[in-house]
Amino acid sequence: MSDSLKLQPPVAPWYKHRWPWLLMIGPGLSVVVGSFMGYIAFTQPDALVVGDYYKQGKAINQDLKRDTIASNLAMETTLAYDVAAARLSGSVHSFGKAYQGPLQLHLAHATLPEKDIKLLVQPDAAGNFSVALPMLERSRWQVLVENDKREWRLSGIWTWPLQRSIALHADEEL
Repeated sequence: MSDSLKLQPPVAPWYKHRWPWLLMIGPGLSVVVGSFMGYIAFTQPDALVVGDYYKQGKAINQDLKRDTIASNLAMETTLAYDVAAARLSGSVHSFGKAYQGPLQLHLAHATLPEKDIKLLVQPDAAGNFSVALPMLERSRWQVLVENDKREWRLSGIWTWPLQRSIALHADEEL
């Protein structure tokens, strides 16, 4: 053997060099992050997507009829939440007179359907009602007020706590 071959230092295996490891960090992180995102996508489905969108689309025409009936009855309501008393109070009027039939109140959370609130209330002779309600979460609530037979409806957006109260008028919806 020649002397030049004997003087060269031995070459270390590839895994003892830092450059291959630095080059593998990017693809390795991509695999880890992609796996995590896939896990999130499959374990936390989007609650905003409706399964039967065609049937819901056909139901819009019926909802528009309910808005028209509310407008013909000149329905209006106000809602306010008292934090200290933990009560939701309001009033309902038709043609400026007290509405006395049972009502369904639906407060739909903007993104989390499990936090939706459904209440059945009975206004008094003056059209006022009050119901106990635990702490109302800070959110943008979709408010739906309708009679117990679902013949008419009033709807609107309530940004709690920026808006301390909300007033819904049937004519504003059309």
